[in-house]
Amino acid sequence: MTSQHEASASIEAGNASVSRTLPFDDTQDFADAERGFVAALSPGVVRNSDGDVVWDSGAYSFLDDECPSTVNPSLWRQSKLVAMQGLYEVSEGIFQIRGLDLSNMTIVEGDTGVVIIDPLISVETAAAGLGLYREHRGDRPVTGVIYSHSHIDHFGGVKGVTTQDEVDAGKCPIIAPIGFTEHAVEENVYAGTAMARRAAYMYGAALPRGPLGAVGAGLGPTTSTGMPTLILPTTYIDHTGQTVTVDGIAIEFQMTPGTEAPSEMNFYFADRRALCMAENATHTLHNLLTLRGALVRDPHVWSKYLTEAINRYAGRADVVFASHHWPTWGTERLTEFLSTQRDLYGYLHDQTLRALNKGATGIEIAEDIQLPPALENSWSTHGYYGSVSHNVKAIYQRYMGWFDGNPATLWQHPPVESARRHVDFMGGADEVIVKARKAYDEGDFRWVAQVLNYVIFADPGNSEAKALQADTLEQLGYGSENGTWRNFFLMGAYELRNGSVGTPTVTAAPDIIAALSVEQIFDAVALRVDGPRAWSAAIVIDWRLKGTATVHRTQLRNGLLVHFDVTDDLPPAEATFTLSEADLRAALVQGEDLQQMIEAGRVEVDGDAGKLVELVGYLDAPDPDFAIVTP
Repeated sequence: MTSQHEASASIEAGNASVSRTLPFDDTQDFADAERGFVAALSPGVVRNSDGDVVWDSGAYSFLDDECPSTVNPSLWRQSKLVAMQGLYEVSEGIFQIRGLDLSNMTIVEGDTGVVIIDPLISVETAAAGLGLYREHRGDRPVTGVIYSHSHIDHFGGVKGVTTQDEVDAGKCPIIAPIGFTEHAVEENVYAGTAMARRAAYMYGAALPRGPLGAVGAGLGPTTSTGMPTLILPTTYIDHTGQTVTVDGIAIEFQMTPGTEAPSEMNFYFADRRALCMAENATHTLHNLLTLRGALVRDPHVWSKYLTEAINRYAGRADVVFASHHWPTWGTERLTEFLSTQRDLYGYLHDQTLRALNKGATGIEIAEDIQLPPALENSWSTHGYYGSVSHNVKAIYQRYMGWFDGNPATLWQHPPVESARRHVDFMGGADEVIVKARKAYDEGDFRWVAQVLNYVIFADPGNSEAKALQADTLEQLGYGSENGTWRNFFLMGAYELRNGSVGTPTVTAAPDIIAALSVEQIFDAVALRVDGPRAWSAAIVIDWRLKGTATVHRTQLRNGLLVHFDVTDDLPPAEATFTLSEADLRAALVQGEDLQQMIEAGRVEVDGDAGKLVELVGYLDAPDPDFAIVTP
């Protein structure tokens, strides 16, 4: 396979144009990102208990150099900012750990200890961050934890800062928005395998760090690769204006469901005049639909909640900070920052709706839409993580779905069959490659990527097409301002050259599996039923949970597994299993041998135990290594 190349003349020229046209003389963000610096973790390497590196800040030291031609200068600037690492003072009694994971961990000093906001992704990085704080501020106990929302980079490291025993003893309350547990678990389990595989592309997991590889994800450098954990919340926030006092710290909450996460909240520290915006206002255009996959977010309510935050809190705040990036100080400046963020999401929403109501499709709107000059010239609105292009398509998808209304696209062939027909129609693979090389030399990389994709899907063994496609995706990555686009392009090139990297990160950590409710356990099983193989199957099993009066029934028919609570008027099941909720989870989700559990007396059976064996036989296994750039 081909090796990596330098930037082509057209990409180099495009990147040089960015350097000339954007306001690089505005260095306020660097002043803000450096403000309050206390100390860095040195060396910036975090290891797990086996000695494996799960985080390495030093891998990004190349960003100290001048921007090379292989990186968009705007992305290089953003990457320098998010790579800044260490302990920072935000205001009196509020500190942040930055640059030790994709997200920030905020530490608020209380009367007797500290309250942790969003303890990163991994136990290891969270513990390292808390250790850095304690080295410089004293060994204060953790007296509370707040999860601002339901994404794993905001709760996964919780067992690096506290323990289940501390929480159970009432020494460390865990506060989260209503709906947190449901959404946190579902996102990481239901479509977790597919999301994790695509996240390997989104965050450039296998890419070397450097000017030819990963330079950052726009929101942070990348994701840590340690062990994610979860401790269930003890207190749920359910309405705006709700105030909770933890260790002498009074915190007022603003509910913002449906914004950056389905379950999310901002919060205000009145006595410190400090406002935390969770992940609703960061120094980038965020995702309305992440490239790894997720539910489409609502920019309309996002914009409205930002207006509410401005009206409710901005005039009473001296600093605004978030769980990514750096703070903004001064009432006037933070109000303008929040207003600009509000205008960004509102504008994209309204202009997309205006265009779609004139008959434009998502891809057409994304190609034509332009931001107002004031938004275009603000660094905080640039698409380092989300992009105008894929966010506009997400808005269209939210309202109109996948279909663009043209009957010609209503019943298209699937990718492989479509590719074969395209290639045949264009004169065969050799002819397509000849024309693709000409387009490549002309710098028309978007078109080259599209037509070579047909060749690869029609003829996966065509090494010439794959080599040229790798070169093409590489050039698209070099020119991208968006960190996740760059990673996707470069990961595509990497896998075309080296084969699949699979899913390098943990997809469903034990703590997340343990948080599945009984309903979610059966949902997770239902999602694995191989429908066609189970069309003719009819299996009825009851599940009696020890210590409860509830009997849950699963019924497989027509390839669908349904589940519901048993009522008195139902006919008897073919088998009844009596077991604890933990053993139910072990048998159905974690794959523990049921026969051994029965022999050990953990599970009691009444009826035909073979019915469960039959049911399990219809379950399919997810594939964490599925192909992306090849069929």
